[in-house]
Amino acid sequence: MLDRVLGRASLKERIADLEEENHHLERQLEAEEERRAEAATARQRAEERENKLEDRVEELEDRVERHRSGEREMGFRAEERLRRDRLAEVLDRLSSVESGPEGVLTAYVDDEGRVPGSVSTAFGDRAELVSRAAPCLAVADDTGLLSACLSVPNPPEPFAEWGDRVSLERSWFEPSGSYSVALVRSDLFALGEYEGRERTAFHGFDSELKSQHSKGGFSQSRFERLRDQQIDSHLDRCRAAIETVDPDWLYVVGERSVIHEFETLATVTSAVDATGDPEPALDDAVESFWTVQLRVP
Repeated sequence: MLDRVLGRASLKERIADLEEENHHLERQLEAEEERRAEAATARQRAEERENKLEDRVEELEDRVERHRSGEREMGFRAEERLRRDRLAEVLDRLSSVESGPEGVLTAYVDDEGRVPGSVSTAFGDRAELVSRAAPCLAVADDTGLLSACLSVPNPPEPFAEWGDRVSLERSWFEPSGSYSVALVRSDLFALGEYEGRERTAFHGFDSELKSQHSKGGFSQSRFERLRDQQIDSHLDRCRAAIETVDPDWLYVVGERSVIHEFETLATVTSAVDATGDPEPALDDAVESFWTVQLRVP
């Protein structure tokens, strides 16, 4: 009654109408944000498919051109994944190779794939395969009997040198001394301290990460912001855990999308697939990290 007399009833009704209109506009804005996010995602996927198709077309065109010219497509003569005893056996064989002065070339070619002139000279028309295998340790001799490219878990700085034997350090390929391995995923962390291949300490944890967008709850953009915040918080926990150890060597492995955040802390970062709970996932990651890919050009 008093509201009517003072004219506040109509104002309250107007305020209620405006609040409802504002709520409606907010829903429209969220729907538009979600539509734009979905459109951006769809566009990105379409661009990725287009790029893959373009790469495939170029590859097929190159094959057709090679076929027409009678040129046989060049490929590796052998490929093998080396672990533990088999890796040690291959490294022993390489270390046992001896020649006259300047008879054996050893070179580490980085991930930019720029092949030094000495590598081109040693491998000839198969130097293209060295570039394809990079980053790798490339080994050849002046007779053409020796030819190999090996991935290097703990790589040296790029170099190329001729000598009377293969120039390699076992620590580039096999674990030795004291070191730590940190497995970082967007939802998981595991840290192991090691002496050689023996793990002497372990610490790990999971972090809650919103895994899917609920249509009845957050808009797509709000969902993505929340997920990014959760990942950032998780990575801060990972960084704090890593900073509690002070190893001679620190290898950070895991998801490619997050491990770059630790490049300033790590001796080496490497993308690996490791699923499951922290402890078994770390074991898988360590085994994968110390696996060496051998390719014979």
